[in-house]
Amino acid sequence: MPHGSSQSATDRPHRVTVIVDEGSNPFELGVATELFGLRRPEIDRPWYGLTLSAALPAVRMHAGFFTLSGVSGLEAVDEADTVIVPNRPDPLVEPDPAVLEAVRRSAERGARLVSFCTGAFTLAAAGVLDGRRATTHWRWAEAFTALHPRVRLEPDVLFVDDGDVLTSAGSAAALDLGLHLIRRDHGAEVANTVSRRLVFAAHRDGGQRQFVDRPVPPVPDTALAPVLAWAQERLGEPLTVADLAARAAVSPATLHRRFRDQLGTTPLAWLTAERVTLACRLIERGEPRLDMVARLSGLGTAANLRLRLRRQVGLSPAAYRRRFGPATEPDPAGRCGFPGGVAWIHPPDTTGKGMRMTESQDPHCGACGSSNLKILRFAPSDRGDPPPHIYYQCLTCGGEGEVLVDRDWAPPAKVPHGPPLG
Repeated sequence: MPHGSSQSATDRPHRVTVIVDEGSNPFELGVATELFGLRRPEIDRPWYGLTLSAALPAVRMHAGFFTLSGVSGLEAVDEADTVIVPNRPDPLVEPDPAVLEAVRRSAERGARLVSFCTGAFTLAAAGVLDGRRATTHWRWAEAFTALHPRVRLEPDVLFVDDGDVLTSAGSAAALDLGLHLIRRDHGAEVANTVSRRLVFAAHRDGGQRQFVDRPVPPVPDTALAPVLAWAQERLGEPLTVADLAARAAVSPATLHRRFRDQLGTTPLAWLTAERVTLACRLIERGEPRLDMVARLSGLGTAANLRLRLRRQVGLSPAAYRRRFGPATEPDPAGRCGFPGGVAWIHPPDTTGKGMRMTESQDPHCGACGSSNLKILRFAPSDRGDPPPHIYYQCLTCGGEGEVLVDRDWAPPAKVPHGPPLG
C-alpha cells in the first residue's frame, strides 16, 4: 500500500466535475470515470469525488451510441476543484454557450481546467487558452491554429501542463494526462499503483510525440521494450547511452533513431526521466537522505537531484516530501545537520517566533531534506573568522543544525544572540 502524504484522512475529496456535452465521446468520459470516479481501497488517502454535469437533463453521446441521463446540471461545475471539459466529434461546431459560460466561471474562481482530445476547442472558445500553451488531437491541429491563433499550440506532444490549465492530445493521451494529474496530486507511487490497476504505462512524458511519422518495421529485434525493462532494473547504476546501445546490440546512433521514432524522445532524456520518477518514489517511501536518494536513483548527487526534480516536477525535494512523503516524527536525537556543514543564505523572512527560511532560498535539513527551518539563535562573528552562524531547528524532523550567513547580515531583535555551539 502506498505511503500516505501530509494530507490527513479527514480532508475532503478533491472534487472533479466532467461536463458532458452533446456528442461527447464515451472513451474520454470512461477515462475520467476510471481515474477519478472509482474507489481505490488500496490507496490510503482521500481520493477524488467525481460528478457528471450537463446543460440538459439528457445528453446524446457520440454517434448516438447511448443517451446519458440523470446527471447534475452545470451548477455542479461551480463547486469543482478540477473541471474536465468535453471533447467534440466536430470541433468546428460552436460549443453550447452555457458550457462556455461555466468554463469561464471556473477559470475566474481559479479552478483547474482540463481538456481531453478536442476539448481544447472548448477551452479556446471560452477564451481561457489565449496566450497559453496547449495541445489537441494532431488531426485537428491545423484547424485549431486557424480558428484560435492566439493559443500557443504544441501539436506533436501527448499533453501540456500549463499550471492550472492542462490539455491532452487524442483519445489514449487522456490516460497519460489523467495519470499525470494523479501524479501531481498524490505523487509517483500512487500514480504507479493506479497504472498497475489499469495495466497501462505508469509514465509517458507529456513531451513525447503523439504519433510515429512513419511505420515502425515489425521486426522483433527493433523493439525497445526489452532494453527499457533492463534499464529500469538498473537505474541506480552508472548507465550510459552506450550501455543501452550495447544491450540492444545496435550503435548509439541507431538507438537514438529508434527512441525518436518510437518514443519521441532521446535515450538520455528517457533515462533521466525514469531516474527522477524513481527518486520521487524513494522520497515518498520515506528515505530522508537526499544523497542516498540521488545515489539509488542514479542521479549521482543531491545537487543534481534538486535540479532534475525542479525541472521535471516543479518542486524542490523538500517541497515534494512535504506534499507526498510519509508523516515524519521529530528526531529526538537531534541528528539534523546541514549537508557539508556550510551554506550561504540571504536574510529569511520573519515569523512570529524567530525566523523561518523561505523555500525559494532552498536551505535544507541534512537529515530529512526539508527547507521548513526556523532560526533559533544567531552567533555573530567578532573576529571575522568564522563567519556569523545561524542555528536552526528543522520544523519537519525536529533536529537542529547550523548555517553560515553573509557577514553583513543582521537578524531582527527577536532572534537571540549567543556563542557558537560546542
